[in-house]
Amino acid sequence: MFHHRDLLDDLNKPLPLKDKIMSAHRSIQQKFPFIARIAIALYDPETRILKTYLHSSGEDEPLAHYQSTLENAPSLKEILDKGLPRVVNNLVTFESGAHEHTQRIGRQGYAASYTMPMFHSGEFIGFLFFNAYQTDVFTEKVLSILDIYGHLISLMVINELSTFKVMSAALKTTSHITHLRDPETGSHLDRMSRYSRLIAETLADKYDLDDAYIEHIFMFSPLHDIGKISIPDSILLKPGPLNAMERSIMNTHTHIGRQMIDDMISNFGLDSIHHLDILKNIAEFHHEAVNGSGYPSGKTSDEIPLEARIVAVADVFDALTSRRPYKDAWSNAKAFDTLKLLAGETLDLDCVNALIENRQKVESIQQQFKENTFG
Repeated sequence: MFHHRDLLDDLNKPLPLKDKIMSAHRSIQQKFPFIARIAIALYDPETRILKTYLHSSGEDEPLAHYQSTLENAPSLKEILDKGLPRVVNNLVTFESGAHEHTQRIGRQGYAASYTMPMFHSGEFIGFLFFNAYQTDVFTEKVLSILDIYGHLISLMVINELSTFKVMSAALKTTSHITHLRDPETGSHLDRMSRYSRLIAETLADKYDLDDAYIEHIFMFSPLHDIGKISIPDSILLKPGPLNAMERSIMNTHTHIGRQMIDDMISNFGLDSIHHLDILKNIAEFHHEAVNGSGYPSGKTSDEIPLEARIVAVADVFDALTSRRPYKDAWSNAKAFDTLKLLAGETLDLDCVNALIENRQKVESIQQQFKENTFG
């Protein structure tokens, strides 16, 4: 009675999304061994950028840490414009392509591909790719099966992303309910989250960071100061320097932020969601200093989780280059000079250098997410 083995049983287990996609890949290969890779790219509608996220192919990773605007990927943009999947049974068609993603795929040796756009409630969220090293393998019979797997994988991706969005929205809504406002604007969060992603991308090779980790840095960094919703207006909105007692109260926001996240995970039953340690570490440790002078725990150097060190640099840089009631915005040059002075003292040297090395990209982020009247 119980002789049959469910090839997709791993999807019932509390595994990371990447492991589930790899399990789905193994199941597909039972029928179609020529499927060499399944990959996912996510879309950021605010910047129109596609970013590699997850893949199932082990060391076979031609597009690691890759991102591009839709305009710079016309073959993918055409898929989105039509709203239909695309079959390419002989990638020689694209051999002369001038775009980096086309060239990387060609160098890897893939001979055929099937690309599905992913939508959630009519909103485009990214692409799902099936790649093969053989030509002419994506027949109608094969595609009828891959469509089922494709939609199943899309639902798993949507479920994870939706869970993160719900939790983020719940945390932000809590701050509105308490009527306590952080003076930092939405534009600040847009910029610092992208600075954080930029730093993580630059450090990816040195620290062996995968695309999922980098994307979660981007997703979670805007919640770094969520604990400030418990800080009284008289302190949070004070235009001048804080006294010792006020500073002590302000410093509690890191522990409170971590506690809020733990409570949210417990109350919403999110314990099985992976990567939440990244969020917890960002909230609790982004004010630690590499020389041990930070708070709440006085951690030093590598004792501070990398994600917290990354967010600390992004947050400080944007604070320096943004106007506040008590200061004018600093120039990038002045802010970079200050970061250099802080590097190795309070801020992580690698993270500081990673930001400074990307001045042009920093300026592009600043241009796209300027301050406005409504923040």
